[in-house]
Amino acid sequence: MSKTSDVEKMVYAEVSVIIPCYRCVDSIRRALISVYEQTLRPFEVLLIDDYSSDGTLDFLYKLKDEFPENWIKVVPLTHNMGPASARNAGWQYASQPFVAFLDSDDSWHPQKTEIQLTWMKNNPEASITGQDCIAIIDEPSEVKHPINDMPFYEVSGAQLLASNRFSTSSVMVSSSLSIRFFNGKRYCEDYLLWCHAKFSGYKCFRYLAPLAYSYKPRYGDSGLSGNLWRMERGELFVYTFLFKQKMIGFGTFFTFGLWSIIRFIRRTLKVSLGMNNL
Repeated sequence: MSKTSDVEKMVYAEVSVIIPCYRCVDSIRRALISVYEQTLRPFEVLLIDDYSSDGTLDFLYKLKDEFPENWIKVVPLTHNMGPASARNAGWQYASQPFVAFLDSDDSWHPQKTEIQLTWMKNNPEASITGQDCIAIIDEPSEVKHPINDMPFYEVSGAQLLASNRFSTSSVMVSSSLSIRFFNGKRYCEDYLLWCHAKFSGYKCFRYLAPLAYSYKPRYGDSGLSGNLWRMERGELFVYTFLFKQKMIGFGTFFTFGLWSIIRFIRRTLKVSLGMNNL
């Protein structure tokens, strides 16, 4: 990365980017470059090493020196805590009024920060914005063309309960959001936060074009998304949490819990039949 004087002239966006890092030597550089190459570059990136044991932490410090001074902050955790706790740890160090999340094995469209931040600053009632995440195998150069103006629309509680409308790597939140991730939770911890916020009165909006990229199938692959049953238990935990907090009634709890189980059975069948991409 260039450290020349043109970097000093860059007008940075009021965004802190939080990236949990766990054994991500093979993918973290791609994620960082996608943040660095934003048309509106975030002010800082917080790399939270979740007690990796494969040399990831040393690699993060080396990467830090490849980018502008003080742009990257490395935060090492003293034991493995999972993505929810790692993101919360990074959130504590975030200095900007907007926070964006990115997984270490994902990347961003170059206009992501510009599109979301501009809209959120013009619509201060929005606490959460996000989109879908395109699952791809190779570098998505063909989908990184400029995106025409697309609308944001508010996501209702029923829509969010029916399915997670936001991939974590697409989400940007404002400082108005006081709710944090559920510490220690490792499955559907992101979905829990969006639902908890929505049913606490915060407004969530979805952009109609994907601005984030994943490099593995959504279901049936390695990693957290590969363990379908634990993901299902995580989703059911979300409904149970909302019900116990009296944010939804029993009818809603039962209806969406049953819908979740039906979808789980359908996904399991697809994976077993080699239809992961559906």
